[in-house]
Amino acid sequence: MKKTQLQTLQKHLDEIKKTMSDIKDEIISVDVAVDSNDISKLFSVTSDMKTQIYLPEKIIPSLPKFTPRIIQGTELGKLFGALSSSSLTSDKHGYSMKTTQKSPEARSSPPVKQLLDEPETVITIDTGYGGLYNVACHSDKEIWTSGPESTMKLFGINQGSLLKSIRTKSGFYPSNITVTKSRDLVYTDHNERTVNIVKNEKIEEVIRLQNWIPRGVCSTSSGDLLVIMDSDYKQTKVVRYSGSTEKQTIQFGDKSKPLYSPSSFYLRCITESRNQDICVPDDKINAVVVVNQAGKLRFRYTGHTPAPKNKPFSPRGITTNSQSHILTADINNDCVHIIDQNGQFLRYIDCELSYPCGLCADTNDNLLLNIVTNK
Repeated sequence: MKKTQLQTLQKHLDEIKKTMSDIKDEIISVDVAVDSNDISKLFSVTSDMKTQIYLPEKIIPSLPKFTPRIIQGTELGKLFGALSSSSLTSDKHGYSMKTTQKSPEARSSPPVKQLLDEPETVITIDTGYGGLYNVACHSDKEIWTSGPESTMKLFGINQGSLLKSIRTKSGFYPSNITVTKSRDLVYTDHNERTVNIVKNEKIEEVIRLQNWIPRGVCSTSSGDLLVIMDSDYKQTKVVRYSGSTEKQTIQFGDKSKPLYSPSSFYLRCITESRNQDICVPDDKINAVVVVNQAGKLRFRYTGHTPAPKNKPFSPRGITTNSQSHILTADINNDCVHIIDQNGQFLRYIDCELSYPCGLCADTNDNLLLNIVTNK
């Protein structure tokens, strides 16, 4: 396109140059006629100039315009990798200074951390539950846990000591727990159809549902609550709440097809990644369903082969780290899958785990994972 326009403009420029040359010749002829004092010559030259007095046509090149299309799914996104920030390093008199140049989109991103070649177990905590269902980081030093009983327990990570116990208001075990930005514990009660928050060891009801049962909950970076719920094991949806006010419902994808399958379990997990994607394990279709903040499907991760035990992928617990990696517990293969923010498999954590279910990552990207000794 550029070459074609340049050829046209060059041809037009040549014509203008020729016209200018002809005009200069006519001016010389007029000067000669004037100097000769011959009226007949002057009139003949003037008549010839009439063909030169009109300006040439103006050519205006048009620039090409790009018309974008909305691309459904992530067929192109999967082809793009991650671009790390560039850096400049100087070293003078034994001192080192490193500055990092980042794009505006990447200024809030943390420095890239490398995954360990082999997982390392730092500490083991005996929670006393017959089965541990959920874990949620209260801080880098404390963790909330829940199991098949009404008491939720707060443990110190370094010593493994029990710091606090909170009993649910109804006496039923919580189906899921999370911790807000202000470090308040939130839990779902599927029997009472409520979402509750614990403030100063007092339980306050935040949400009460009528025709839906809350299964899982997570606190978002904006302070909202994302609740995954179902209705009589026939429908499932994710609802965003600001306090007790419903802000957004995520249930259907393209062509009004359901994004999530109803689960046969009371326990369901949900999490928000650093890039604000919403990630939900779907045990019915054995996949992790990831949608963006607007609720549009980004991808479904269906496992990776070969699996440690060569069994079908069966996700349960889920969390994300500072790099927007998604970590999901696979109870069939007793391992944790790590995938990137675009659904590409990175690696397994396979350290002879037994029935991994709930998991969470602290701010230092340490993974806290619950396991049981006997299935």
